[in-house]
Amino acid sequence: MDKSDAVDRPLAVGVTVIEQVLATLPASPGVYRMLNLKGDVLYVGKAKNLKKRVVAYTKPDRQTLRIQRMIAETASMEVITTHTEVEALLLESTLIKTLGPRYNILLKDDKSFPHILLTGDHDWPQVLKHRGARSRKGEYFGPFASAGAVNQTLSALQRAFLLRSCTDAVFSSRTRPCLLFQIKRCSAPCVDRIEHGAYMDLLAQARAFLSGQSQAVQKDLAARMEAAAEAMEYEQAAVYRDRMRALSRIQAHQDINPAELPEADVVALYQAGGQTCVQVFFFRSGCNYGNRSYFPQHAQDAEAAEVMAAFLGQFYADKMPPKEILLSQEAAEMEIVAAALSAKAGRKVTVSIPKRGERKRLIEHAHDNAREALGRRMAESSAQGKLLDGVAEVFGLDGRPNRIEVYDNSHIQGTNAVGGMIVAGADGLMKAAYRKFNIRSTELTPGDDFAMMREVLTRRFQRAQKEDPDRDRGQWPDLVLIDGGLGQLNATLGVFTELGIDDVALVSIAKGPDRNAGRERFFLPGKEPISLPMKDPVLYFLQRLRDEAHRFAIGAHRTRRAGDMVRSPLDEIDGIGAARKKALLHHFGSARDVAAAALGDVEAVPGISKAMAKKIYDHFHPHG
Repeated sequence: MDKSDAVDRPLAVGVTVIEQVLATLPASPGVYRMLNLKGDVLYVGKAKNLKKRVVAYTKPDRQTLRIQRMIAETASMEVITTHTEVEALLLESTLIKTLGPRYNILLKDDKSFPHILLTGDHDWPQVLKHRGARSRKGEYFGPFASAGAVNQTLSALQRAFLLRSCTDAVFSSRTRPCLLFQIKRCSAPCVDRIEHGAYMDLLAQARAFLSGQSQAVQKDLAARMEAAAEAMEYEQAAVYRDRMRALSRIQAHQDINPAELPEADVVALYQAGGQTCVQVFFFRSGCNYGNRSYFPQHAQDAEAAEVMAAFLGQFYADKMPPKEILLSQEAAEMEIVAAALSAKAGRKVTVSIPKRGERKRLIEHAHDNAREALGRRMAESSAQGKLLDGVAEVFGLDGRPNRIEVYDNSHIQGTNAVGGMIVAGADGLMKAAYRKFNIRSTELTPGDDFAMMREVLTRRFQRAQKEDPDRDRGQWPDLVLIDGGLGQLNATLGVFTELGIDDVALVSIAKGPDRNAGRERFFLPGKEPISLPMKDPVLYFLQRLRDEAHRFAIGAHRTRRAGDMVRSPLDEIDGIGAARKKALLHHFGSARDVAAAALGDVEAVPGISKAMAKKIYDHFHPHG
């Protein structure tokens, strides 16, 4: 059968749309977007010559079934011209990352990486973990593959260099050393236990170590230890010894430390069973800062070179590329990719495939990691599929649930109430889809869990009906699992009835007698409650989902409660920002003292005008 026969007649309609756009397309570089009838972006592509590239879509018999489906869905196209093909590639990568088109290769599990920051906006710089935009003045070292890798390094740095990690506010308010000084992880500059010059010497050593001069720092510490020992200053010699051990501990965690690789990412790709794992190792200043696995989403027949090119474009769309990127294999249009990364970095970025030596061994090591990671993921997916099939059988679903949503509430006597939603699917927990709901209603009886659940589910499914009415954007669950008993089930049924939802499976899970795990009862609409055998894997799976929802809801509640605890009455005054709030608190000591102050005393605060002082005074003394 011809491939074009496998799709319905709308294929011709899509071809007609593309032909109409083609008539006005320029023969220049640019980016094109294919959209469906709803305006959703189906595909983002780039071209050196837009006209030559897009014309291929008017011959669907030469395309795969997947691309034929895309052509059939195409209702309109949008085009952006660029000056060069490099600019087109950069724009394409950004749009794919932002829009997530269904027919592109997608890197969905990409996250920002943590760094270590030596601050530069205080007389006594601090060392801390930083994630996100580099908005604070200072020196950034990284990226590290995970928060755990940063935490290990930070812990050892504190032992080795005794730099402060406290906030500026805590630093300025200390009157005696904190616990970190007692356990020899800080030099207590906040209470003048170290001279400024000596502290800056420690900072210089930390900077040198993080910049790749670890051997020089170790030799310097060894020389100082020997000098102290010869002078019979054994206590000081022990301090240097402990600092050297701390540095050795950092290097011990970095089992691969290629000295000849000052700044590089090692990227290895492995494919099997229509799936791909990309393993990335980060090397900075001759040190291994960890590795991370990625699993791009793509069609089963996607070529490795195509996946590699798409990965590089999206991975570095919001990150600064290093000076060198080592690949396990060719990427499609590799020269253009390298030029695009160089343009983004504002300097030359070398992209190469090592053939021999230490660089080749690093690639082989990363490739082995990619193969093992993909094997683990495929095994986990297979096990997850069996569990989902078991859920379908237990609850009488029509088929394997692709999306399970689990809900729970958390509060203390009705205060700071939060609802939590966690999501699980074929690949396990889908943490990017988690949502928290701050309970807004002021008419609820404190502690009314049923009313809270009604509010959470009403907001959740009203939004789903608005944003995904045709249920083709992956926002609708196949199964809703509620933590609670028959009362929670009835509350949820009321919401579904009110919203006209009658085709989403609903189950509530209640703990057994004495809240014993393993004796849970499951309530389904119109049926008697059921229980599962104690050792049933499906029971354990459902317990884990319930516990994860509970953990997430409690975490959201604690965060909200902590925010309320640190909120100041000064925050309620219009015009009081961070600077004025800080000036008032430094002058009076607390918000309570500000409230009790006379007008003249408020006027005396630096940075507070007479008009603002009157506004503050009137806020706390509304009746004069």
